[in-house]
Amino acid sequence: MIDFVHNRRTYFILAGVLVALSVAAMLVSYVTYGQLVRIGIDFKGGSLFSVHFTAPVTEDVIREAFAEEGYTSTIVQQLGDPADNTWQIRTSFATTDQINAVLERLEEITGAVDRSSSVVDTVEATVGAEVARSAAQAAGVAALVVLTFIWFSFRKVPHPLHYGVASVVAMLINVIVAMGFYALMGLLQGWEADALFLTAILTVIGFSVQDIIVVFDRIRENIPRHRGEPFSLIVNRSIMETLHRSLATQLNAMFVMIAILLFGGATLKPFIAVMLVGMLSETFTSMFVAVHIVGLWEEHRKSRPARA
Repeated sequence: MIDFVHNRRTYFILAGVLVALSVAAMLVSYVTYGQLVRIGIDFKGGSLFSVHFTAPVTEDVIREAFAEEGYTSTIVQQLGDPADNTWQIRTSFATTDQINAVLERLEEITGAVDRSSSVVDTVEATVGAEVARSAAQAAGVAALVVLTFIWFSFRKVPHPLHYGVASVVAMLINVIVAMGFYALMGLLQGWEADALFLTAILTVIGFSVQDIIVVFDRIRENIPRHRGEPFSLIVNRSIMETLHRSLATQLNAMFVMIAILLFGGATLKPFIAVMLVGMLSETFTSMFVAVHIVGLWEEHRKSRPARA
């Protein structure tokens, strides 16, 4: 039997390194953009143009048209197959008149704007701020629900609160790693957090809880089944018994995500990428961090009377 417990210090160090690198990426993003993760119009407000052209155009031409209408800070990205001639442009908030003026200017410069297939979405700054607050509240509520749910589910196990706290710690590590990755891609590729990013983070939280409960539930079953064994041996046995199932489940999901990354549309790639990184992180933390936090806590609790 592989001794996973013996290597738990290595797992904790690796988790610490991942968190440190993620925090460093977010701090660099904060220094560069004033935000831990670059946020898009869903959170800060603004306008998102999805413009279809009937003939090929260049990014410089699009930037020129927007700059002439006063939008100098734009993010321009081509969507999908270049042959589709569809571009996405993010700007500060634009009124209906300003949107029409920009589209007319694009038509004058390129002569190839397909107005019927072009879409513009706008979000006011106050709405974006409310969405950001709601996102923070959702993450906080999720942590509280996870803590309460696991504490209640494992109430017949000695010290069930330890399981809840370990789950929340692992969940926070996964969220920090996912956010750190997104902050890094914001620095390198200009990715901005939007509603899909929030969906990915909440999905990572859900996967984290699912995998952790699988291992914890096996520990709960093995405690009475192997009564008298050291808790560390029960933890090790539980990891061995659930490792194959957890890895098989995660790999199946990861293969699908990798396929979407390789062949899917450009707008989905940031969403899928952050979910993939989060899933890699939660696979590690559920098997090699959360359970060892509980094990270490249990050993510390049992060692206290001996020192008294």
